[in-house]
Amino acid sequence: MARVEVAPELGEDFDRICDQLAQYDLEHAAARIGEIIQAFNVLASNPLIGRPAAPDLRQLIIGRSSRACVALYRYVAELDTAFVLALKSQQEAGYKHD
Repeated sequence: MARVEVAPELGEDFDRICDQLAQYDLEHAAARIGEIIQAFNVLASNPLIGRPAAPDLRQLIIGRSSRACVALYRYVAELDTAFVLALKSQQEAGYKHD
């Protein structure tokens, strides 16, 4: 099983997504955050599940359509570790920590 490490900057991403959920989808906010955490846990058993992005980076799609989020991560096989670097809602233009 691979390790999953989350960058400290992800806290800001979660804050931004929580603010968005509070504004538009408060009723399902806890479930949505749970989905994101479960998706990170999937990386432990299948770290190459995400679609290839920039060199050495992958994107993990979490959820569906306008409710989806995209996690940017790097899997380092030598360390057997997936490093989650950033998180954005599907509707955002780019990652805040590029």
